[in-house]
Amino acid sequence: MAEENKYKNQINIQDLPSHIAVIMDGNGRWAKERGEDRIQGHSEGVKSVKAITEAAAEIGLDYLTLYAFSTENWNRPTEEVDALMGLMVNAIDNETDDLVKNNIRFLTIGNISMLKPDVRKKVESALDATKHCTGLTLVVALSYSSHWEITNAIQHIAADVKNGSLEIEDIDSCLVAKYLSTQDIPYPELLIRTSGEKRISNFLLWQLAYSELYFTDVHWPNFRKDDFFQAIIEFQKRERRFGKTSEQIAKEKGNAC
Repeated sequence: MAEENKYKNQINIQDLPSHIAVIMDGNGRWAKERGEDRIQGHSEGVKSVKAITEAAAEIGLDYLTLYAFSTENWNRPTEEVDALMGLMVNAIDNETDDLVKNNIRFLTIGNISMLKPDVRKKVESALDATKHCTGLTLVVALSYSSHWEITNAIQHIAADVKNGSLEIEDIDSCLVAKYLSTQDIPYPELLIRTSGEKRISNFLLWQLAYSELYFTDVHWPNFRKDDFFQAIIEFQKRERRFGKTSEQIAKEKGNAC
């Protein structure tokens, strides 16, 4: 606890990123190192979700996005997919009341139609229960990939051009952003990936264009508040230039549009 407070106290609360995204990697490796089943790693990872959500709320972060399940994850063994879905149902069931109590709004991005009916029902219930919350917004990426998201956006733009509600000349980067799953969410300023891998795995490809990337060797089930706070401290040491010179940078946050 003392170590956690040490790092937390080093954070400049006046200069927080408005949005942090996390690729929660390493559940399987954590389990393998302990001779456990992969499902046990996923189960332990749920504890980290709770801890990092609490940490984000404690310091007053606006948005936290967690990559929970990708469209590619549907290709994993059926047993593992079913177990993951079960964990999601239980987690949502167990945590919705706490989210409301702590004024945390729950959102999702992704192709939710692919989720099993019981999972989708729990997701929709949590969305409704927390819709009036005004503190941290917890965004969970479920059945999500950037390829799906961008393809979906292109299809909707093409349809609007075809039906005459949109002119080709109107299409620019700001318009494209309005067709993405994250249309009402600021772009992440910091991406954290756990477990040592250094790639972004089809996650928020459009939105991460100018995000700071932070990689740690810590497996997700071991990732706790002090690890999260250290990532923020590292972020606050960096200068974000967006292609400009240091002299040109103004202290502005949010999306370009």
